[in-house]
Amino acid sequence: MLHDADPFFQPVSAMELARFAGVPTFMRLPSLKLENPRFNEVNMGLLGVPWDGGTTNRPGARHGPRQMRDLSTMIRAMNPVTGISPFARINCADLGDVPPNPVDIQDSLNRVTDFISVMKKKNITPMTAGGDHLVTLPILRALAIDGPLGLIQFDSHTDLFDSYFGGHKLTHGTPFRRAIEEGLVDPKRFVQVGIRGTAYNLDDVEWGIDQGVRIIRVEELFDRGIPDVMAEVREIVGISPTYCSYDIDFVDPTFAPGTGTPEIGGPNSFQAQQVIRELAGVNLIGADLVEVSPPLDATGGTAWLGVSLMFELICILSQNIKYHVNNEQI
Repeated sequence: MLHDADPFFQPVSAMELARFAGVPTFMRLPSLKLENPRFNEVNMGLLGVPWDGGTTNRPGARHGPRQMRDLSTMIRAMNPVTGISPFARINCADLGDVPPNPVDIQDSLNRVTDFISVMKKKNITPMTAGGDHLVTLPILRALAIDGPLGLIQFDSHTDLFDSYFGGHKLTHGTPFRRAIEEGLVDPKRFVQVGIRGTAYNLDDVEWGIDQGVRIIRVEELFDRGIPDVMAEVREIVGISPTYCSYDIDFVDPTFAPGTGTPEIGGPNSFQAQQVIRELAGVNLIGADLVEVSPPLDATGGTAWLGVSLMFELICILSQNIKYHVNNEQI
């Protein structure tokens, strides 16, 4: 049900304030803190998790949210391809960053879970900018409180490894193994798209398949085509609540060089948009865009791509959200 758009929750137009002026927020939306009297009117919250303490090689994703906020001034309010105007449909706001603890992994993860838990209690759908891919685990811990979720993962890596460096269980290469072990994700409603790259072995892939995870390598994606593959993805997750996690390294490094673990042979930037648009109809309850590392791309192009994909995810998420005021649906 559409409603009269609240001017307070509309993004600032570049026709009124130049893009290079003002304090940057995600999509130029209003910035709200928990204590703001209008916080309870938010339907979708955009937030950053500026933390990369799970990174095993090239760091820098902790700077992702800040640069994506800056580059998001280029985003306009309507998607002319899908016809969706998310900010006119629902109330969206920038809820700021989860304050990380850069010297304590467990504390940082707990802070993320606590932040998302507050959002869930207030019926606010999270759209998160990372941060490395470990940040998805504490988000799932908050959202899966009512039972295991379906999961759609766009990535070049499975992130299903058991441990790194002598038994360390929490890195950006382990979040989805932990999520399955903790019962946060139903492995039979879990599909990974775009997997590729060289490997040490196939332990992660074989473990995932044994649990029931559907792993679609990039070769299969290209051979079958995006519409056919995404039809299977929609069938796998069904109509039950589902989360989407999008690693920017799903995209070929020609288009997204600013990421810690790039893999050649991936989709181009248009195909990166297409897979999201094919999620229409999926019962998405949240999403994230992770692993944008600004220090590895001085042009800002990777952050621009990342926030553009965030907008595509926002458009899809907005279709599943009931407009509400003070936690009452209308």
